[in-house]
Amino acid sequence: MGDEVEAQQFTRADRTRYREKMRTDLDVLARMLTEGRFEAMSPMSGLEIELNLIDDRFEPAMRNAEALAAIADPQFQTELGRFNLEINVPPRRLEGNGLGDFADAVRAALDSAEQKISGARLVMIGILPTLRPEHTDSEHLSANPRYAMLNEQVLQARGEDIAISIDGVEQLRLSTDSVMPEAACTSTQIHLQVGPDDFAPYWNAAQAIAGVQVAVGANSPFLYGKRLVDESRIPLFSQATDTRTDDLKAQGVRPRVWFGERWIDSVLDLYEENTTYFAALLPVVGDADPVAELDAGRNPQLDELQLHNGTVYRWNRPVYDIAGDRPHLRVENRVLPAGPSVIDTMANVAFFAGLVRALAEQDRPIWTELPFEVAAANFAAGTRNGLAATVNWPGVNSAAATPSAPARGQQVGETAVTDLVLRKLLPLAADGLRRWQIDSTEADQLLEIIERRCLTGINGATWQTSAVAARERAGESRDSALHGMLGDYRRLMAEGQPVHTWPVS
Repeated sequence: MGDEVEAQQFTRADRTRYREKMRTDLDVLARMLTEGRFEAMSPMSGLEIELNLIDDRFEPAMRNAEALAAIADPQFQTELGRFNLEINVPPRRLEGNGLGDFADAVRAALDSAEQKISGARLVMIGILPTLRPEHTDSEHLSANPRYAMLNEQVLQARGEDIAISIDGVEQLRLSTDSVMPEAACTSTQIHLQVGPDDFAPYWNAAQAIAGVQVAVGANSPFLYGKRLVDESRIPLFSQATDTRTDDLKAQGVRPRVWFGERWIDSVLDLYEENTTYFAALLPVVGDADPVAELDAGRNPQLDELQLHNGTVYRWNRPVYDIAGDRPHLRVENRVLPAGPSVIDTMANVAFFAGLVRALAEQDRPIWTELPFEVAAANFAAGTRNGLAATVNWPGVNSAAATPSAPARGQQVGETAVTDLVLRKLLPLAADGLRRWQIDSTEADQLLEIIERRCLTGINGATWQTSAVAARERAGESRDSALHGMLGDYRRLMAEGQPVHTWPVS
């Protein structure tokens, strides 16, 4: 959930100074865009994977501080809960065998970490199915002061406890006095570096396919023993960090976990929305003068703008960063859950990277034909129903076309998400991977995994639900079935084959 900050108390004056400094940062960013200060050649990509620690009983292991000390690898960092870790894989170029190199790096890091950790093991899964509410109370926050401060500020902004309410196959109703339930959500975050002129097309493309992404990659069907929706991580994350009470929702205040409400023309649109719509949670004001830095020919850090951006949890988030001697921009894709296996993760990365590039470079951009509210509805459908979702897409024949489709261009129609992927999106993704100059054999192998998920109807979510259902039919309780399923999941994850090939015992 971001970089460390020192514990402190905030005053009203701090918040005023912070907002003023953010506006200055925003003005500097606009000037940098105008003056062409950004790295646009040889783009790099990055990958972050959030992990769970489990013990020998497949329960969450509250040992991330001890695990990090034992691993002693800067790639690994804390996350919100004491049963969470995150691996930040060093960035690299995608061309050639870049995706295979990412996979090798993740496997090597996980294998090394497993050998060093005592009393716990690592598992990549969207939500740990053996979590109980008592595992996600405030006493299990990680020691990083940032998390305690975020928890305090979110609760202070709300002025009341957080309500979790998810209606799926079963219902969950929960009230909590901390943001810790968010620690149940473990994700894969893909970073694509893009030039300033390419940022808006890539972000718009990423938003357009978010519903498809989450449907194909869903891996979070269980929470606190309940079978909810295929990607329960999405509504849980949205609600666990929501600073709005019901009356603020009714007034139209935006949620901090946000899909957005429009297509954009520039990265500046997103940062302007952040500063306009969202109050600061961590108003830490630095001493640097970004205007003086820029005037002196140096690259300003824009600390306040970056810190604030890290507390607005867009599913596709803008990132400003400096590497070497040049600033750059990245699209951070946060839609996907962790897991199930390393090869599944890389298939998800390949599908995303190829598809957004192909769509971003089309002569007729998808966002000129797909209304934004339809993209948001697709995201909700993919979250709820996974591979069984129905979505709307331009150029699809449907008896019930979307009435809000643009007057010109292809009509938006309804289709099964698996048919859309197989008939339209996989060829586009393959074209995009060619544009990235990714090795064709590697690209074909990874996209075949996406194809097989669609043909078999098996992704992480459907495998988990089938495995639990089989155990319950055999007479096991839900709790026993979840523990047994997670044991099988952990073993199969370690074996490394894609989830569509996993047997259901």
